[in-house]
Amino acid sequence: MRYTKSAMIALLAGTLALSGCAGMSTRQQNAAVGAAVGGVAGAVLTGGSAFGTVGGAAVGGIIGHGVDGLSKKK
Repeated sequence: MRYTKSAMIALLAGTLALSGCAGMSTRQQNAAVGAAVGGVAGAVLTGGSAFGTVGGAAVGGIIGHGVDGLSKKK
C-alpha cells in the first residue's frame, strides 16, 4: 500500500503532537489520538485531499473526546 505525501505528513504531525501528552487529561489525550487517527484515515481514504484530512481529524477528535465520557458511565 502506498501512502500519499499528505498522509505521511498527517502521521508525522500526529506523532509529534502525541509526544507532548504528558500534562493532558485522559479526555484531551483521547481527543488528540482521535484527531491524529482521523486525519490519517481521512487523508488515505480521500487520496490526500486537504478537505478529507481536516474532516477526518475533526471527526476523529470529536469521537475521541466522547470516548472518555462513555467509559466513565459504566
